[in-house]
Amino acid sequence: MTTTTTTTTTTTTQPAALLRAAALTRRFGGLAAVDQVSLEVRSNEIHALIGTNGAGKSTLVNMLSGELAPSGGTLHMDGADITGWSQARRARAGIGRSYQRTTIFPAFSLLENCRLAAQAAAQRPWHLWQAAARCPSSLATAWRALEAAGLLERAAARAGEVSHGQQRQLEVAMCLATAPRILLLDEPLAGMGAEETERMLTLLETLRASHAIVLVEHDMDAVFRVADPVTVMVNGKVIASDTPARIRCDPAVRTAYLGDHDAAH
Repeated sequence: MTTTTTTTTTTTTQPAALLRAAALTRRFGGLAAVDQVSLEVRSNEIHALIGTNGAGKSTLVNMLSGELAPSGGTLHMDGADITGWSQARRARAGIGRSYQRTTIFPAFSLLENCRLAAQAAAQRPWHLWQAAARCPSSLATAWRALEAAGLLERAAARAGEVSHGQQRQLEVAMCLATAPRILLLDEPLAGMGAEETERMLTLLETLRASHAIVLVEHDMDAVFRVADPVTVMVNGKVIASDTPARIRCDPAVRTAYLGDHDAAH
């Protein structure tokens, strides 16, 4: 009797990219700050973007958010070409971002900061008779954003009087108040101590379950802990894009970015 063995091969396919950049380029005169950069950002992933100062990371994020128009290349979201869309239109479509420098209203409470962000994202000019501060929809969104960011207990505190780490959390909460599908976070860990960093990383890992995240960060321990793919930029170009484990061992990355000159030999 002849026995036939059948081997079954399982193929794992990645989900479709929510945001896809193809050959994005930005020139300032003769300088290509971002040069032919392509990357894909998927839901439920933290896509880390690393590189030395001047590598083009923030310029790339500015193009993804719509603050800067590209000199070349295309950008698609959910298959739609959004290359020519304004920042406001991209925000309404679900792209939210934070900045390297804290951008909050220090004299207002944390709740008011989030309410203003929610109201800006869902303007209702026809409700002329209703005081903006008592808009139930915006307030409900603001409370949810504060809860998601772990700031419910500080809702009434003035934003200028909470810790630096809580201000950075507030910026994420303000992003969440605009109901984004994609979060572009530019160095959210900058200036944080160990305890504040831990809180932010826990928040990012929680947000991954419901968002696509682009994380620009210099803290390599944090990046290798939370990132799914990591894209490395040097002089405006992508030199590697892979899992944290492979990026950590990549000779070109170690030479150009991590400073391991022995890796080239």
